[in-house]
Amino acid sequence: MHRVRNRVYELRQAKSIRQEDLAHHVGVTRQTIIAIEGGNYTPSVALALRIAHFFKKHVDEVFYF
Repeated sequence: MHRVRNRVYELRQAKSIRQEDLAHHVGVTRQTIIAIEGGNYTPSVALALRIAHFFKKHVDEVFYF
């Protein structure tokens, strides 16, 4: 099984956004953002799309194999 990698931490840092703020905007807890950034949690398609939309990116620019 392939592990989904992501650029959430990189994109969040580039915008100077706190984990709490991103979590609030996409409707999850800060712990979920921490897990996604650490590669310990693969978000649902809906959540991945909300995160990508927040950063104004295509989902495949944020999440990849």
